[in-house]
Amino acid sequence: MDHQPVVIIGAGPAGLTAAYELVKRDIRPIVVEKADKVGGLARTESYKGYRFDIGGHRFFTKVEEVQQLWQEMLGENFLKVPRLSRIYYHGHFFNYPLDLFNALSNLGIVESLLILLSYFKARLRPYPQEETFEEWITNRFGKRLFEMFFKTYTEKVWGIPCHKIQANWAAQRIKGLSLTAAVSNALFGINNAKSLINEFHYPVLGPGMMWQRFQEVVESRGGQVHLNAKVVRLRRKDHRIESVTALCNEKMVEICGEHFISSTSLDELIARLDPPPPADVVQAARKLSYRAFVIVGLIVDQAELFPDNWIYVHSPEVKVGRIQNFNNWSAAMVPDPSKTSLGMEYFCTEGDDIWTMSETELIQLATRELVSLGLADGGDVEDGVVLRQPKAYPVYDREYHEHLEVIQRFLATVDNLQTIGRNGMHRYNNQDHSMLTGMLAVRNLLGESHDLWNVNTERSYHEEFPVSRPV
Repeated sequence: MDHQPVVIIGAGPAGLTAAYELVKRDIRPIVVEKADKVGGLARTESYKGYRFDIGGHRFFTKVEEVQQLWQEMLGENFLKVPRLSRIYYHGHFFNYPLDLFNALSNLGIVESLLILLSYFKARLRPYPQEETFEEWITNRFGKRLFEMFFKTYTEKVWGIPCHKIQANWAAQRIKGLSLTAAVSNALFGINNAKSLINEFHYPVLGPGMMWQRFQEVVESRGGQVHLNAKVVRLRRKDHRIESVTALCNEKMVEICGEHFISSTSLDELIARLDPPPPADVVQAARKLSYRAFVIVGLIVDQAELFPDNWIYVHSPEVKVGRIQNFNNWSAAMVPDPSKTSLGMEYFCTEGDDIWTMSETELIQLATRELVSLGLADGGDVEDGVVLRQPKAYPVYDREYHEHLEVIQRFLATVDNLQTIGRNGMHRYNNQDHSMLTGMLAVRNLLGESHDLWNVNTERSYHEEFPVSRPV
């Protein structure tokens, strides 16, 4: 039986940042990760020398401490990449952020006037209470634009109607964006919305390069990172966690600790507590929902297919939701400059038709849809690979907040356990926000008092981060 001052569950951005913050202070944590590599959703997979980013991870933040940490880790291997992303809708490509003349050209005068009338109607008679995603967007863009540019894509991502998605998801992810803001950006370059950035940083070999570097630094300073280590039990007594039991390379290992930090999904965390929490907590955890993610990597025998980093596919006639062009993130992601490497992204639920398709079927589907969108010839697709990611996105359905509150109240009674990161808080966070929760969790161990549940994405972008130095 091993004994550590701090045990961290999960080696994604949140968990590894917490581990790094600890080793900086000469505290040597142990990190357990069920996958065979670090990075979680922000890992980089490789196939025949082609590198695939699981979702397309921009490195962008207004938290100076996070930016400095990224730069410190990778230096000149941390590229600055110009952003180009467009929306594909009914055979047309719409620039995003909005280019007024491009949009007018694609829509035509009549449709543009109808959108404007719909917008003014929404401004004159808005929804008095914005409870759903549909209401939130309609109040800012009008019903017509909502149905054209938001409804189909959002429902692809979440698998539920927009009127069943809570408004606070939109408020968290796209706050500051409206038709007025988009037009101001198009005409005058006025950009107050964090989703409209024009450039971002990116590791030369994909996001996994960043988290592999974190792992190296943590281990060089005495921390331990154990891969292929699946947590099967958290033994608790009274109001404290005493140990974690993990299946590590087919061997059960029990690790005792003084403090525990978890970035695993809340449903898994609650299910592995021994003894179990009260029945209402167990039930609440089981009712949390998640969306999974399948990326079909296609290798195409063309050097340049399109200039975008990624394309949002809003057209309902295809199932693909987003297409990444990895050549345009970093040329080093593609070993042969005469080829293009694409990531065809399908949002799904574990067990549904997409998730259970064979690799061959998925590659055929992705190839057909790529051709139907006019982005490549089917004969140029040389090879493909399928990568599956369970629990990629915590779902903000109508009941999630009620279930989350039940879990939060219980976790507040466990004195030496903190949950961090996207799945550890059931919140759709960016990387920098996940890192921020890891940083503040460590500072809590050192005597500060930060309510991690009040740390949200908005703080990461708009509030001044309280920088405190090691004690």
